[in-house]
Amino acid sequence: MAKPFDLYRYYENSVQTPTEHVDIFGRIFRELRSRDAMSLKEDFCGTFLISCEWVRSHPERSAIGVDLDSHPIAYGKKNGFKDLKTSEKKRVKILQKNVCDIIGKKSDIIGAGNFSFFIFKQRQALKDYFSAAYGNLSREGIFILEMAGGPGFIRTAREQRTYKLKGVGKYTYYWDQKSYDPVTAYGMYAIHFKEPSGNLRKDCFIYDWRVWTIPEIREVMLECGFSDVGVYWETTGSDGKGTGEYVRTESGDNDYAWIAFVVGIK
Repeated sequence: MAKPFDLYRYYENSVQTPTEHVDIFGRIFRELRSRDAMSLKEDFCGTFLISCEWVRSHPERSAIGVDLDSHPIAYGKKNGFKDLKTSEKKRVKILQKNVCDIIGKKSDIIGAGNFSFFIFKQRQALKDYFSAAYGNLSREGIFILEMAGGPGFIRTAREQRTYKLKGVGKYTYYWDQKSYDPVTAYGMYAIHFKEPSGNLRKDCFIYDWRVWTIPEIREVMLECGFSDVGVYWETTGSDGKGTGEYVRTESGDNDYAWIAFVVGIK
């Protein structure tokens, strides 16, 4: 019999890299503040894998995950969270709230991965979010946004990759760039999965985004009170491929498609 389709397990296995994100977040903070960050607020946390990995990485680290959607939160509590030690679980707090809310507890780092803040399509909505982030940061806190761009990110295209899932087998992941309007900078994107049985699960996740540019993000962050905004660009090896290492820069290569981290420094 075919295995039941586990939507969030497929997503985590295909898209998320919590260990890499924890390493990048921690390294950027250490570079800027000459000490280790202890507290993280993971915005748009979904199944909050990054929060779980954050508390696992250091015995004194704590994490707050925030998301409006109860379904991925419930999944995370039954899965990734369950794998933590008792002492680690005590240092994770998950809130079903709006990321634009002031939550009271301040964090060293606020991170939003996988371009999730592109959901804010109007400048004022983006500014409201950045202002809330500023208010939720500790005195030396930093605000890290993962961004994507380049001509390859806005053209109509469908990419596919094959992954293996333990107990399930090989499956196909599709990233579908459905449309992009250059007048509004609005784009429609989707994720599909083809199960090992060959059954295609279409539009498992749909993203209705505005594709912001780095200069726009930097300008709004500065307007919201951040003293500086850094851009961390991925380095390339001798083979021309990305190394997974990000360094601060004031200029980037005009790559076909790129991922970068924009960092608001309080």
